[in-house]
Amino acid sequence: MDKLPESKSQLSSGGGLPVIQYWVEQTLTPQGLKLWQTLNHKSACLSCAWGTGGQKGGFVNEGGEYLQRCAKSVEAISAELQPGIKPEFWQQYNINELQKLTSQECDRLGRLTYPLILRFGSSHYQRISWEEVYQIAAQAFSITPERIASYSSGRSSNEAAYLLQLLMRSLGSNNLADCSDLCHAPSTVGLKKVFGSGTSMVSLENLKHSDCVVLIGSNAPANHPRLMNELIKLRERGGKVIIINPQIEIGLVKFASPAFPIKSLLTGGSDISTLYLQPIPGSDVALFVGLQKSLIEQNLVNREYLQSYTTNWAEIVEYANNTTWENITQTCGLSYEEITATASLIGKSSKVVFAWAMGVTQQENGVDNILSIANTALITGNAGKIGSGTMPIRGHSNVQGFGSMGVTIHLQEEIKQALSKLLGKPLSETPGYHTRDLIAAAENSQVDTLFCLGGNLYAANPDLQQAKQALSQIETIFYVSTKPNLGHFHGLGKTQTLILPVFNRFENPHKTTTESGNNFVRLNDEGKSHLQPHNSHLISEIELITEIAYRLHGENPINWRKLQDTVYIRELIAKTIPGYQKIGEIDKNKEEFTIAGRIFAEPKFKTPDGKAQMFVTPLPQLLTPKKSDFGFAENQPGIVLILGTGRSYGQHNTVVYKQEDKYRNMPHRHCILMNNLDIKKAGFHPHQRVKVKGNGGELEDIEIICGAIREGAAFMFYPEANILFKGKIDPKSGTPAYKRVPVFVYQ
Repeated sequence: MDKLPESKSQLSSGGGLPVIQYWVEQTLTPQGLKLWQTLNHKSACLSCAWGTGGQKGGFVNEGGEYLQRCAKSVEAISAELQPGIKPEFWQQYNINELQKLTSQECDRLGRLTYPLILRFGSSHYQRISWEEVYQIAAQAFSITPERIASYSSGRSSNEAAYLLQLLMRSLGSNNLADCSDLCHAPSTVGLKKVFGSGTSMVSLENLKHSDCVVLIGSNAPANHPRLMNELIKLRERGGKVIIINPQIEIGLVKFASPAFPIKSLLTGGSDISTLYLQPIPGSDVALFVGLQKSLIEQNLVNREYLQSYTTNWAEIVEYANNTTWENITQTCGLSYEEITATASLIGKSSKVVFAWAMGVTQQENGVDNILSIANTALITGNAGKIGSGTMPIRGHSNVQGFGSMGVTIHLQEEIKQALSKLLGKPLSETPGYHTRDLIAAAENSQVDTLFCLGGNLYAANPDLQQAKQALSQIETIFYVSTKPNLGHFHGLGKTQTLILPVFNRFENPHKTTTESGNNFVRLNDEGKSHLQPHNSHLISEIELITEIAYRLHGENPINWRKLQDTVYIRELIAKTIPGYQKIGEIDKNKEEFTIAGRIFAEPKFKTPDGKAQMFVTPLPQLLTPKKSDFGFAENQPGIVLILGTGRSYGQHNTVVYKQEDKYRNMPHRHCILMNNLDIKKAGFHPHQRVKVKGNGGELEDIEIICGAIREGAAFMFYPEANILFKGKIDPKSGTPAYKRVPVFVYQ
């Protein structure tokens, strides 16, 4: 029963020859040899958290499978292999000129090579020494701890993450905002409530035993291409893949994988979706309650499992039974027949994995979405057995590792006690700021020092005007990075802004580790930068953080300079981070490992009673604004749509590598993807230039692209579209609703 949607992409599959062409182009560049040497370096991939590389080799995953690099890897490495920015550049261009650059133009400036500072009243970034950096840092961090904050991204190492949170907590601050606050925080919150563990319970090996994958709110062909290899193999063994996404992504219909050159790449691609559903954006709870209701009606509920291994299951069954089909179908926009067919596929499969990305989490009810997915897994008995379970698909390659290392405002009690013992004092009990709270606090002049370990805090936020204004109220901002980004030019501090250049993962002079989204810890070998010491002054993140800490604390209560030895850091991690005991021996035995206590092969969970805790998830009340809500008369030509923002196929988070998106037929960054019926209804035509207005701002000269997206929905690129809206926030996680943004499109 294959129900495959019609795609409007000019390409017949995702992946395919455009990927090969890109690899060839990069191979033939002057940096081609260094690129291939780096691809084979024994370190984890810089790109997504699906994970490959490490001690088995750059192209090898934890299962020992080869050809596990993708175009995302090449894009990330190629960007890091750029030449250093010449010193005269910073003298030539003032901050006003730098603020006119696009994300791609910022990235293509090249590598940062020495510390820079922009002082209040100055128009240019100026070079400073590392000694000056440490002097400024010592002063900036010697203030009331509640006025100190950090922000981090997931491209750094476990060791740097551990040191960051250790430094912050040693100062008495719990303001450890992280990029995960803006993406998968609902996954962590929701899964911890249900299972007592906030990560995937499915390993790569487990996934290979599944006979059905439900993939929700993900564009894996673009953002996690190596996951597609597993879906191809699942279909080959007779399994089913159910896609839930308001937009038809051609790569989720058919994908041509270079990992399988004969059976996939050269044959036009492998079938991916068995069933493809396009619900109304933000209606996931309604769909999953509908699936639960249909499973009950079809007698496909595993009641013996529910009685033995869950609590509150009867309330979930009762709620589903009492929710009318009319309410469900009107809310999610799918028919009774579509929901029933989907429930049948799930209920008749023996091992189902429920996987999702930010289409699920970046909603006003993101945590409820996760709970509803978990409920559906549980009522079919698909949690706590090989080949089944819940699997959030994370973005940054080590974003999950940051959370494991304690970079969170919700610190586990076990870690809190261990860190208190290590630091020789109780940790502060003052609640910390997650990312959106950090922006709000800064806007209210409650933050004086901000230390950003990677990332792009400015561009990653909704309401870019608010983000810029908020950051301008912070006295001193430190940006630790390898390359310039939009935040370095727009997210400027009140008194001074510093950009601090560091080695990337494959250049570090010491070994580091990272953690994949499937809980696998990789060991990254030492490396060497292509940037020569005589014209660059790079240091490692480890050296930077430990030296700042030493200037503040000396050797009390721990020897901070000794922590420049990453072997010692890993010994401390083994003693203080649950499940990480094996990291203490990894330097001796080189044995990478799956974190203990996270992969559930049997239905015994990390909750107090060992049972999964189920929660009723109310259907959302999804309202579409009127034209008058945007300040227009109701007879004004145009159309109100529900916009979702997201990445292009040539992009990683806020970093843009390519302007066009061939798979969606979007030729540049200033496009809006619309359904053909909506284009006609509004009196528009494809390629017409329009204005798009949200509740936070407006964009002009936006080109209409006709695409395979649900009627009433639209799509634009992040972060450019972030200017449009003041994001509604999920109160249970603090994550903004990037995927349901009402906008008015008009001439």
